[in-house]
Amino acid sequence: MDYRIFLCDDSAEDTEYLLGFVESWARQRVYALEVRRFSSGEALLFSLEDEMPDILLLDIEMPGINGVELARRVREKSEDAQIVFVTGYSDYIAEGYDVSALHYLMKPVDSAKLTTVLDRAVTRLLDRSRMLTLHTAEGTVRVPFREIVYIESRRNYITVHAKEDYTEKKTLAAMEQELDDRFFRAGRSFILNLSHVRQVLKNEVLFSDGTKIPLPRGVYEALNRAIIEKC
Repeated sequence: MDYRIFLCDDSAEDTEYLLGFVESWARQRVYALEVRRFSSGEALLFSLEDEMPDILLLDIEMPGINGVELARRVREKSEDAQIVFVTGYSDYIAEGYDVSALHYLMKPVDSAKLTTVLDRAVTRLLDRSRMLTLHTAEGTVRVPFREIVYIESRRNYITVHAKEDYTEKKTLAAMEQELDDRFFRAGRSFILNLSHVRQVLKNEVLFSDGTKIPLPRGVYEALNRAIIEKC
């Protein structure tokens, strides 16, 4: 796999230190990397006009645009970029949540912790790249797995409920074979995306978008176990 990693830190010494760990991780995982180094937030912002990182390792305390503001700018352009703060300060953890940062590493960076964080970043990138291909009456569409809330079966047709609804002639059993373990088969009529389930009651399920569907009899305990295991 190929990944684009940006390192942004006003300290050349810290950047070189981090680069060594990143290159060692890539060799161990047999990943091809494109690594770019930036000494200021302004330089990185200029580069973002042409390309976006898969993973951004970002210092916070820098002259000019600091790392938190820079992360906000990156997040405005990309929901998928994995942002990791690498800093000597612990005062900005709350801001990290605001920009959906993957992690917050304190300097000096521990190689084992960085390896774990980079592995998590790759897992998220792969997760976000998975697509479901549907052949609807209007044409072929590709829907990211992460956007699917649930799938409903009626007679010989299935409807995928995501940001929009898409209907295809297919059995629920056939559809189930195309999905991964974030999805749960609930009876004969529904497949649920566990990451979108917000509440499970005895007779209904509430999703993150406010949708409610009836929960088939006998599914309640199995669904709760699946959610616990997924967490």
